[in-house]
Amino acid sequence: MANKLSLFFFFFVMTCLSLVCSLRQRSSHLCDRKTLPDPRILRADQMTVLMNGYSESRIPLLRSIAATYSAIPSVSSVVVLWGNPSTPAQTLIQLSYNLSISSSSAPISVVRHSTDSLNARFLPRPSVTTRAVAICDDDVEIDPKSVEFAFRVWTSNQHRLVGFFARSHDIDLTERTWIYTVHHDKYSILLTKFMILKTEYLYKYSCEGGKAMMEMRERVNRMRNCEDILMNFMVSEEGNEGPILVGAERARDWGDGRNGEGEGEGEGEGREMEGEERKRVREVGLSSRRGGHRRRRGECIREFHRILGRMPLRYGYGKVVNSVGEQGLCEKGGKLVFCDQQVAK
Repeated sequence: MANKLSLFFFFFVMTCLSLVCSLRQRSSHLCDRKTLPDPRILRADQMTVLMNGYSESRIPLLRSIAATYSAIPSVSSVVVLWGNPSTPAQTLIQLSYNLSISSSSAPISVVRHSTDSLNARFLPRPSVTTRAVAICDDDVEIDPKSVEFAFRVWTSNQHRLVGFFARSHDIDLTERTWIYTVHHDKYSILLTKFMILKTEYLYKYSCEGGKAMMEMRERVNRMRNCEDILMNFMVSEEGNEGPILVGAERARDWGDGRNGEGEGEGEGEGREMEGEERKRVREVGLSSRRGGHRRRRGECIREFHRILGRMPLRYGYGKVVNSVGEQGLCEKGGKLVFCDQQVAK
């Protein structure tokens, strides 16, 4: 018993020191290239997961999802980016300890931001030693097989964004203005619910782009929204191509306001939530505040277009899937089934 208490005390002290160090690191000039690893030596066979965290009510969900991602072979580490400055330090120390003992393979750490700016999730990080990062939310759960597949897709398209949730920009011909919308046959914006991108883009987003990028980042701060749209603007401008949408076998957005009892993909597999917990998780989600959400996102698109003086967003079409089954029909037991389901006798 005494050994266990000593071990816990040691970990407690080390966690406190780690949090203090991370605070000092945030106050340093992260745009100084000398503080960052050489891009040429970053690992190409794995990625770093950067998970956004804010609400204390979602910590149990965050812990479960972080542990799931930690066990994926292509994940080098999981970093929880805590963006709520008012959260007590003791809460994050306990969270860090719980995450460390629940880590299945890759290490899980907690970094507390000194600000609640959404731009902070795209800060360059000296601790990232991989060529790719996955930006994700703490209430979105993608099955491991699909995460692995998305990473393989990204390795062949490293200048583009790869993700599971898409939206679109368009023109309102009546108002003659840009809008934020959803199309069933095309998309131009990937959401940070789960998005894979080149680590170098963190530096470009936070440290480059001159006066225009600085003005657009400030717009994100004022709106408390649209950091994902700005990243899509920047990457499409860089590569002159749209993002890539990937299909998932199971993708559960616990913060989506449409979630209810028995709804959503992946129901019945993995963790279940009690009604009150499900409600709390849903209500703290940004997209659950439906009133004016789409309108505000449209305002961001219009502002970014005005500042840049051009529209860099490019459309993508279709969805990349892990496998394509046989579409032809064959007879099996007197019934017609897809031919890849037929067992030869």
